[in-house]
Amino acid sequence: MTGLRVVALGGGHGLHATLSALRRRPDVFSEVTAVVTVADDGGSSGRLRRELGLLPPGDLRMALAALAADDEQGRFWADLVQHRFGGTGALAGHAVGNLLLAGLLEVTDDPVATLDALARLLGCHGRVLPMATVPLDIEAEVELPDVGGTHWIRGQVAVASTPGRVHRVWLRPDEPPACPEAVQAVVDADVVLLGPGSWFTSVLPHLLVPGLRDALLKTAARRVVLLNLAPEPGETAGFSPEQHLDVLSGHAPSFAVHAVLADTASVPLPERLRRSAATMLAPDGQVRFAEVADGGSSTPRHDPAALAECLVDLVGAGGGRDR
Repeated sequence: MTGLRVVALGGGHGLHATLSALRRRPDVFSEVTAVVTVADDGGSSGRLRRELGLLPPGDLRMALAALAADDEQGRFWADLVQHRFGGTGALAGHAVGNLLLAGLLEVTDDPVATLDALARLLGCHGRVLPMATVPLDIEAEVELPDVGGTHWIRGQVAVASTPGRVHRVWLRPDEPPACPEAVQAVVDADVVLLGPGSWFTSVLPHLLVPGLRDALLKTAARRVVLLNLAPEPGETAGFSPEQHLDVLSGHAPSFAVHAVLADTASVPLPERLRRSAATMLAPDGQVRFAEVADGGSSTPRHDPAALAECLVDLVGAGGGRDR
């Protein structure tokens, strides 16, 4: 199967891994769109957001870099936008791409036009869009072991680094406006990929933006969940693979998927994962196990080449849009 329109939703390093894989097979995934979370409030993104009131640019920048052209010019610009200033001054820690996006956002006052402009500069194989048109905040209900009871915490960094058990998350402002272009991309897609990534702060938020959630529920695209290789310290510490699916289903009970993709070595109890997935699989859905981890990495990381081939095989086996 060739010429597929694929939408990948997420943020940070997880989305970067998915996009790096998709970029390797333009013969199959001819039209790639990244829909990126906009709730980051830490580091360079958090500083620019607080000082300028703009969409946090960091996850958007990483997605653009992942889709940059493979030629010399594309990789040069990708490396440049990822470069961070050193020193101890006002620019210390800022990524060049974050500043470029912040400047373009102030000039154009249009996030989509801004991202399209930088994508042209990088020669991107695909498009990057924000999931919402305003900066968002994540709030969470957390059970703190040393305090007892449940407590509310606010902010992406606070949720991602909490020592407590996250039960559920929601977004502020209430009913945030989805990016219209992102909604249309999901509706028109042949394949939609959700994950991997920080589960509560990069993956689930896409299902909490009403317009985007509705598009995900009604699209005829084949919907695929890509599971993480390992739980993350903080928000999903101690989570099993099936617990990731349980919280996904709990936040979006009506969300049915056609496939769940997991790394073989990352799932100690495959049958338990299959049972958990059964509650959210479409009638023709499947759980697929494959070796998609980078064995040479010191930290859990997907191998873009292995993930690309697995996605091609998965789409080839299951087809594109629901028919």
